[in-house]
Amino acid sequence: MKGPVLVVLAAGMGSRYGGLKQVERIGQGGEALLDYSIFDALRSGFEKIVFIIRHDIEKDFKELVLSRMASIRYELCFQELDSLIPPEVFNQAKQAGRTKPWGTSHALLCAAPFIDAPFAVINADDFYGRAAFTVMGTYLASPHLTEGAIVPYWLEKTLSPQGTVTRGVCVIQGGYLESVQELTAIAQEGSRIVNTSGDGAKQELAPDTPVSMNFWGFPPSIFPDLRRYFDAFLTASAGQPKQECYLPMAADWFIKHKLLKIRVLPADAPWFGVTYQEDRRVAMNRIAELTAQGVYPASLWNS
Repeated sequence: MKGPVLVVLAAGMGSRYGGLKQVERIGQGGEALLDYSIFDALRSGFEKIVFIIRHDIEKDFKELVLSRMASIRYELCFQELDSLIPPEVFNQAKQAGRTKPWGTSHALLCAAPFIDAPFAVINADDFYGRAAFTVMGTYLASPHLTEGAIVPYWLEKTLSPQGTVTRGVCVIQGGYLESVQELTAIAQEGSRIVNTSGDGAKQELAPDTPVSMNFWGFPPSIFPDLRRYFDAFLTASAGQPKQECYLPMAADWFIKHKLLKIRVLPADAPWFGVTYQEDRRVAMNRIAELTAQGVYPASLWNS
């Protein structure tokens, strides 16, 4: 049996960050946050890394990230505005003003030809913690895998003091994900955590609400159903230039249509990320602390 594959979502535009946060130097040896995820994944049984990027960042990505990782087994795939999109849909979207790809479900479909084993999906700009990779790697190594998995995090531990964040709010029942709702404007307002919808309505959320940080595990058999879901999204949303097909939305659709059960994998793991420029200093300090504690070597790939 092949070891699991790690799929890294690294094609994002970084509009709130104002730059290529996928390659931003965080560690003492110039590592980005995704270096730490790959380092942890390789030590948790993952055998291959699939990076999803854009053609316009390929040169920087190779120079600033892949040049450090000469010994790892990886594939590069690309998510572009027209990737996997029928010409008539692409033309409709361009006329409507769409300028960027179609979200994380679209990104994962772009990677499908490179995935030949159970796999995990992560964001490039998030730190998930070694415990999360350990439980996911163990789960994905199970023989005859037919269910998905998620490692959730507590909402209050995933906020940014700099502004709103997008989180998949999870409902868990009996160790399985029952539903997940993508909320796109969550922020701390005084002592409350609140999501503000497009019409201005506010929804208060508990600090210990479990949320998706896009750490998913799936069997490769999901791709035909994921394509069906994405095609339905295109039919409904091709003329809406800012709509994105988020992976948590697809997971919720799988569950509601009884296509896939998704197991919840608890992990005592920290999370931090770089949504805004100001988050970078916090991430650097957290990595420095973990390095001082001996969790990571000072230089990941030269130790």
